[in-house]
Amino acid sequence: MKKLIVLLLAVFIALPAMPQIKFGLKAGASTTSISMDDAKTVTSGSASYLVEKAEGASYGFHAGVFLRANISKLYIQPEVLFATRSNDYKVTNTSTLADSLKTQTFNKLDIPVMIGLKFGPVRINGGPVGSVNIGSPKELIDDPDLKATYASMTFGYQAGLGLDIVKRITIDLRYEGSLSKYQSKLGDIALDDRPNAFLLSLGIMF
Repeated sequence: MKKLIVLLLAVFIALPAMPQIKFGLKAGASTTSISMDDAKTVTSGSASYLVEKAEGASYGFHAGVFLRANISKLYIQPEVLFATRSNDYKVTNTSTLADSLKTQTFNKLDIPVMIGLKFGPVRINGGPVGSVNIGSPKELIDDPDLKATYASMTFGYQAGLGLDIVKRITIDLRYEGSLSKYQSKLGDIALDDRPNAFLLSLGIMF
């Protein structure tokens, strides 16, 4: 966390020395896939539960601000985004065979630092992204003695293509991959890693 803050401060201190700096707002949607290949059995008191990933994609949204510093065809674009995503799980009581669909919603602060090249209105870019969890999602199982734990910060990367329209409107399609785990656990059972995601966003520059 401290290293990321130092990196961001260095970027923002250096930006005023760069030509053609623009400020922007952006928002968009994402679709994610979590890594949970096998069902997990969790014991809570005298009850036992089977936790497995529900079928189908998970969706989220993001919105925030960015700065873009242009140096010829090269540009640097740090961003600060509020993002949310939801994961769906099927939870089955192994004694009664009663099952239910549980949704966990994660709120986080994403801080990508993108470096890219421009070819006319088309851009290619990539860079690291740090994610800070805001609060904790709802527990999958109602048990005061069985709490999930989540890493306070994880790291990944983003890479993709962008398009600038009339030099003010920006469209970005990115893939986000993981460099570290969310360390999401239910008791001693690991549920998922930091998910991979596709992100589509629309922005405006001033």
